[in-house]
Order: sequence, then structure tokens, then C-alpha cells
Amino acid sequence: MDLVTLLISVIVILFLVKAFKNQKQGDFKNQKQGNFPPGPKPLPIIGNVLMLDMSKPYKTFMELSETYGPVFSVQIGMTKAVVLCGYETIKDALINHADAFSNRPITPVTAKLAGNNGLVLSNGENWKVMRRFALSALRDYGMGKKAIENKIIEEAECLVQKMKSYEGKPFDNLTCINAAAANIIVTILLSRRFDYEDPTILRLMGLINENLRLLGSPWVRMYNSFPSLMDWLPGAHRTVFRNFREFQKFIRATFTKQKKELDVNDQRNLVDAFLAKQQEGKPESTEYFHNENLTVLVGNLFGAGMETTSTTLRWGLLLMMKHQEIQQKVHDEIERVIGLAPPQMEHRKQMPYTDAIIHEIQRFGDILPGNVPHATSEDVTFRGYFLPKGTLVIPLLHSTLRDKTYFEKPDDFYPEHFLDSKGNFKKNEAFIPFSIGKRSCAGETLAKMELFLFFTTLLQNFTFKPTPGAKLDLSPAMGTTNSPKPFEICATSRK
Repeated sequence: MDLVTLLISVIVILFLVKAFKNQKQGDFKNQKQGNFPPGPKPLPIIGNVLMLDMSKPYKTFMELSETYGPVFSVQIGMTKAVVLCGYETIKDALINHADAFSNRPITPVTAKLAGNNGLVLSNGENWKVMRRFALSALRDYGMGKKAIENKIIEEAECLVQKMKSYEGKPFDNLTCINAAAANIIVTILLSRRFDYEDPTILRLMGLINENLRLLGSPWVRMYNSFPSLMDWLPGAHRTVFRNFREFQKFIRATFTKQKKELDVNDQRNLVDAFLAKQQEGKPESTEYFHNENLTVLVGNLFGAGMETTSTTLRWGLLLMMKHQEIQQKVHDEIERVIGLAPPQMEHRKQMPYTDAIIHEIQRFGDILPGNVPHATSEDVTFRGYFLPKGTLVIPLLHSTLRDKTYFEKPDDFYPEHFLDSKGNFKKNEAFIPFSIGKRSCAGETLAKMELFLFFTTLLQNFTFKPTPGAKLDLSPAMGTTNSPKPFEICATSRK
């Protein structure tokens, strides 16, 4: 055995000994503190890792809930987590006990990527300030307003022209749909749009897509459990950190340029509004409106703004190809209500079938099955169980979108989940793809507008069919989000 191998072996042994002691101390602490939720017995050091589907853990969680109930615990490496299943349980936690479940967990990966900056992963007063600012700026620069509706209509037409350029031949839809969705959030952030072949947007989308895929990988999940050990090893976690640094570099260069051109009396976009806050001279200007917060916030909004919309639209096209009879009914409603005019938001109330289809695409696509994890902000007793402050909590959105109590055919694509017996649109309270409570998606209103306008415009202009002989796979690809596996489409013009 050479010296390097010996040193690594000693480090691993010392790490495992320390980890085992920490686990024992944690188990004793939980026993002292009270009635922690039940769950499968963990193995020393690795916890329940061997019994979990690490690429799609939400599937294992659903199975465990049948044994242990809607509130149970699992241990992933050294980390104990509490999983909440079913709409009623999640609503109870995130609405009725909103303050107690409002934090985000501090994990080795999130600490390295964002610290306590930005919107999605921050806590405390910083999160409150950033959320207030983000909601205000999103509204000021278009969310829910006619101006951004017109931008989406224009972008939808650009997407139509791009698809028409393929002249009905098979093409991969990922890049153009990603770019169309990205351009809407970029309009709000930076007052610009990118051509679909622009190397900058292609690179940024590539970084985001790769990280979303890798953040759901077993390598990254293991990094959260054994960071000291994983820092020594190659793997997907290293790629995630490298991609994140490159993305941050672009954002810093962009807002540095905008700072030189800033006119506080003519703020053009969200980045301008943030930079203007820096110059107000108030205590919070220094404490919260600093460059690190801006960098992470812009990354949060760009990634979330692109991912939810583009992935939902891609699920929509895949499902329309799979269910040609449903696609035809959407065509019929569009012709009856809109005709050849550009779709607008005012049409949605007159189009219950199309509205139901979009909702069912979101439900069936199940884009964020595990939600963004929460953490308890204080000691809390929930449904008879004691959860200490800092407990990692997974409100399993997958379990609400597949809740048999609320959805008649939870595992099928069934638009009637959102239609009454007379064909009118019917709301369903368990439909919470954007989550609920204090940590619900800040851009929900914008996303809903984009989904209706993009989807309706595409179905107005095209009939979508699979490549001849292709088998359509409705199982999701591996990743943090449930996105469709790569597929090609044939878009036949209807005009």
C-alpha cells in the first residue's frame, strides 16, 4: 500500500468513526426530545440509502407512506428528514403551521451554491426582504399586466416561426421552447431577448439544464450526507459547482455593465431596480441589497422562470402527440372561440376544455415531485409528533397531485379532473404544482399566463405528431425536476 492510499484510508476511517458518533448522538437527542415521526430503521452511517430509489426518491416515499402514514421519517446518510404526504397533511403544515415550516434547510450543497443569499434557499430577514423585493419588481415590470402579455404573444409568434422553419420534418423541441420561456423572464430581468441560436442563451440554458439534471443525481445527494469525503472525490457535484460559478460570472458581468448605465429615475427592469436600491443609502441597502444577493436572486428567477414553463410545455406537446383525440378537441375549441386571431388571456374563460388540459398537463407532468425542501424554523409539535428546530421537511407535491381522494384517475392523463358534468372548468384544491404557503412560487401568475398563451398559440398553428414509428415514453428523465425524456416532434402547419 503506497502512502497516498494509506492516508486516504485513514481519513475515510476517521470520518466514518466521527459520523457514527454523530449519528448516535443525534438518535439520543431525538429520543430525549420526544416523539419523532416513525420510519424504517436506518443502518449506521448510510441510513436508509439502500432502500431508496435515489434517482426518484418520491416513488419510495409514496410506498413508505402506505406503511408509516402521511407523516414519517427517513434517514439519508447522516441527515434525518420528515416526509409529508397527501394534500390535507401538506396543507396543514404549510398553511395552518406556516411560520413553523417556513425555513429552508441548510445543506452542504446549498451552502456552497448560495449561502443565505437570493430568494429560493435563503432564510430569516434576508429571505423576507428578497421576497418582498422580487414580488414587487415582478409586478412592476409586467407580471399580470397587459405589457408582459403582449411580450408573451410576440415571443409565441417567434416560436411559431421557428417551428415552421422545420417544414413538418422531425426536430428536437428542447432548445427553442427553453429559449422562448427564458426570453420572458430575461425581458423582466434585463429588458432584452435573445435569438434562439444566440451562443449566450444556449450556454446559459445548457448550464441550467445540466445542473437541474445533476442536482437530482445520487452523487449530489451523497454530497449532502458526506461533504468532507465527497470533496475528495470526482463526480457530478464538481460539475454542478463549476456550472454555477460560470453562470454567476455572466450575471455579475451583466449587472456591472448595467450599473454604469443606471438612471435611478428611469429604471428599466428588475436588475435596475435592485441597483437603485443599493444607492438609497438606507441600512438595508448595505445589509441586503448587495451584489451576492443580486447574483443569486437573478439566477433563481432565471432558472425557475425558464424551467417550469418550458418543461410543462414540452410535457404538453408530448401528451398531445400521445392523445391525438384530445389534441383535436383543443383545436376545435380554439377555432370556435379564437379563430385566426392571436390568443389573449381574455379568451381563457371562454375555453374551459383548453384550460382543463393545461391544468392536467401540469398535474400529470408533476414537474417538482419532491418540492423544494423546507425546514422547521422552531421546535414544533405536528400531528402528535415532535420536530426539533432545523428538521429537514419534504412536503411531497407528488403525493398531492396523485392524491386519490381528489383525483379520480391519479395515474392517468385525464382532463376530466378539471371539468364538471356540463363541460365547465372545475377547480381542484389539491392542484398545487406551485406549492402553497409562504414559500409558494413567486412567479406563479407569470407562469400561468405563459402556459396559456404559448400552449394555445402552438395548438392554433400546428398539429403535433410523433416521428413515424417512434414510441412515446411518458416516464420522466432523471433530475431534480420531472422533465420528459428527449423526443422529436413533427409540427404540421394548420394555417
